Amino acid sequence: MSRKIKLLWDFRGPDALETAKHHTLHLKEFSTLENLNYHQIDIQEKNPMLVAAFITVDEKDMKIFRDALKPQRGELG
Repeated sequence: MSRKIKLLWDFRGPDALETAKHHTLHLKEFSTLENLNYHQIDIQEKNPMLVAAFITVDEKDMKIFRDALKPQRGELG
């Protein structure tokens, strides 16, 4: 069974929540245009001033997403 990798983009400030939500739309759009599979696209709210948008993908596809979208960090999903 393949490991899942979560790629994350952090947004800070008073507009962090709305910016992260908007970023998820671009993640979905990219996946659709490139015909790539993913497990989940969502946001994580750490606090009102720090919100992360993320996509969870199979490890075998991680480099495609990483190289094209330049996430700030990644973790095992």
